[in-house]
Amino acid sequence: MAERRTRLSLALMEARRRLGRRMASLCMSIGRASQGVPERLIVAPTDLRAVDPFIAEEILAGRFPLAGRLLEVENDSPFLQHLPSKAFAERLHAFSWMRHMRALKTAKARNQTRAIISSWLAIHGHHTSGIAWEPHVTTERVIAWLSHSPVVLNGAEASFYRRFMKSLAFHRRYLRKISTCVGEGEVKLRIHIALAMMSLAMPSSAKLVLKDGQKLDRELERQVLADGGHISRNPRTALEILLDLLPLRQTYINLGQDVPTKLIPTIDRIYPALRFFRHQDGDLALFNGATATPAAELLAALRYDETGGKPFKALPHSHFHRLAAGETTIIVDTGKAHRLDVSQTAHAGCLSFEMSAGRSRFIVNAGMPRFANRSYRLMARSTAAHSTITLGETSSSRILQSNLLGPLILDGIEEVTAERWEDSYGNDWLKASHDGYVRPFGWVHRREIGLAAKGNKIKGHDHFFRPEDQIEQRHDESLAATARFHIHPSILLTQLHEDTVMLEGADGETWLFSAPGQSVDIEDDIFFADVTGICPSQQLVIEFTLPQTTDLRWMLKKQG
Repeated sequence: MAERRTRLSLALMEARRRLGRRMASLCMSIGRASQGVPERLIVAPTDLRAVDPFIAEEILAGRFPLAGRLLEVENDSPFLQHLPSKAFAERLHAFSWMRHMRALKTAKARNQTRAIISSWLAIHGHHTSGIAWEPHVTTERVIAWLSHSPVVLNGAEASFYRRFMKSLAFHRRYLRKISTCVGEGEVKLRIHIALAMMSLAMPSSAKLVLKDGQKLDRELERQVLADGGHISRNPRTALEILLDLLPLRQTYINLGQDVPTKLIPTIDRIYPALRFFRHQDGDLALFNGATATPAAELLAALRYDETGGKPFKALPHSHFHRLAAGETTIIVDTGKAHRLDVSQTAHAGCLSFEMSAGRSRFIVNAGMPRFANRSYRLMARSTAAHSTITLGETSSSRILQSNLLGPLILDGIEEVTAERWEDSYGNDWLKASHDGYVRPFGWVHRREIGLAAKGNKIKGHDHFFRPEDQIEQRHDESLAATARFHIHPSILLTQLHEDTVMLEGADGETWLFSAPGQSVDIEDDIFFADVTGICPSQQLVIEFTLPQTTDLRWMLKKQG
């Protein structure tokens, strides 16, 4: 009954939002004629994301390599073609590919970009419907158009300049109207970032600049936690937000405008969180929807880091712990989704961990594929796709599959505990537990991980026990349990004994994984978060049965 009420409440809220967006579209079509057109752009915010001249050359040749697909259009408009996937359509309409055109710095590239924009304006610029006008696509297009306006406006005819500015003004009105009709989360925050950018880049009154800055402040306070993590608990989301906030901050400063009160403190909070999630190889940990991070983008953001200092040991509001010693780093998820309405990308990965050493990531989570169908994305969110233990091949949290509400985490884990200490030898210990398997099976999972002071040994202990109020209510029927340790594709595995496997990194760093008394199997796996897309990998698997075995001990030891 409680679940039904929750789903009904969320469904009504989403229905109101969708109705609000439809009404906004209707108002836009009615009021378009009265829209004022700004004469020029004042400034173009910098884009810190990586550029690839190869993609620009392909687009000039009439080929669009986006979202893992290729569309050949020759001299036709890409917007008149049958697009290969929804993800491709989103990337195309978002115009984020414009950054690559900037790399060529040629008149031909500018002319081609103008031609594509002109085509979009003619086909999609008058009706706010379809993928082209989805809130997240619209927001990304606005930021791209503003940031790369020099590419298209340099040498442009007056007629194109006016149509471009007219469309930007139309986008601004549309984003204002739908800003209250989108769910809580990254998209809503980026809408307010885009509106703040537009108030600076386009002629605006001081009152409007102040108002947009204040709205951005409120959204930053809602979404960026006190420890610098994003409310989604996705490390990659924090980076994406930072890559937009940094140019916005600099634009305020360059124009001599008062910087919104929360903007600089928020940036200063995000930096330590990014360092917290950064592995020894420089990439970010794969939790809650995170995927591969291009090294150039992370370095571009870290270049402006003025906060300094070592990474924190814990993010108490995001609920993660980091154990680090020598050249070894362990990052552990000790939390759950903050709220149902911001759990669209949350994973059932509580108590999962990642481990890196030297210049390699050894143990990882499977990560989220950047461009994949719904079944792959659901698979990536399951407990089995994380380096932790699964009972009965069931995830510790249930993901709701609804066309209206989206893939929310509906129920599962209610309580997570975590305890941290250092023993008399200087070894760092973490003990955490979750109750996600109490309701379906009557078991609590507790995981203990210890990292030696020298960073050369890791001890793990997984323990299952019944809560006191469940002891008399449950029969001791056999239940299959599977411990998975997902291995990064760059790591070479060698079976030494039934209970021992050698892990060798590309840099020669070698570790032994062992689980005394257990059979450690090497099995095929899928790594979703490679920069090239989904790729094969391997995993270490230990299978056991409850209640016959309630304790699993394992160890990683550095060689040499």
